[in-house]
Amino acid sequence: MPKSPVTPASAPSIAEFEHSLDELEQLVTRMEGGELSLDESLKSFERGIGLYRHCQTALEQAELRVRLLLDPEAPDTAEPFDSRID
Repeated sequence: MPKSPVTPASAPSIAEFEHSLDELEQLVTRMEGGELSLDESLKSFERGIGLYRHCQTALEQAELRVRLLLDPEAPDTAEPFDSRID
């Protein structure tokens, strides 16, 4: 089944992605500090997994949008441009 095009209404906003990423980084810092109880650590881990999945989905949708821009007729075969300067 082909993926449907990502529309701005269905795509997470950049601000939502940034917020989720910031919250995830804060959770990791708190967990690495080792001062959370086991229950707090489990809740933080669960929240972190949710945030990670949200960020991953946003990145996948961004990649699809780029592929659609590179080759609207065949986004699955679009080749990204090489940004390296020789």
